[in-house]
Amino acid sequence: MRRRMLRSRYSQGGTTMMEVLVSVVIVVIGLLGLAGLQSHAAVAEMEAFQRAQAMVLLQDMSDRINANRKNSMAYVTATPLGTPNAGGSCAAFNGAQRDLCEWENALLGAAEESGGLKVGAMIGARGCITNITATMPREFQVAVVWQGLTPTAVPGATACGAGAYGDERTRRAVTANVIIGCLQNALDTGLCTTP
Repeated sequence: MRRRMLRSRYSQGGTTMMEVLVSVVIVVIGLLGLAGLQSHAAVAEMEAFQRAQAMVLLQDMSDRINANRKNSMAYVTATPLGTPNAGGSCAAFNGAQRDLCEWENALLGAAEESGGLKVGAMIGARGCITNITATMPREFQVAVVWQGLTPTAVPGATACGAGAYGDERTRRAVTANVIIGCLQNALDTGLCTTP
């Protein structure tokens, strides 16, 4: 009986140091994977925030062009808006020029400041408006581009901002087409015909 108790006591020993080390290694590997997942989530969150900001700015300019249809050609930009050190007060401008000035300020992030820096927009935001058709009805392409955080694919919808961000795969773009129909004065002058 005494022999049986001794055998039983030895077989009920606690965990060994090796078992503890293996458990610690497994927990550390899991935590490292979780940390990597969190960093990817932060990058994805920033990309989504920038895309949302770009969509707001794209819709803003599309609405401005639609609201000033008679002067829609005045919105066409020769170079991308939003270049560094641009922007400023728009009080001296009227109509389309004021709209473009305010849009450029929004592209530069003038809506929000932190420590004296404009931080309310995307990284390196630019905006372009091009006239796609030369005849009535006119069609314009409004594009907002910015620098993404990770390389993906080169946007083919627009050339706006091409070459401004180094690696073209980090350039992001959203576009919208605005069609200006035949206005009554265009019908009267023969510039536009009805079907």
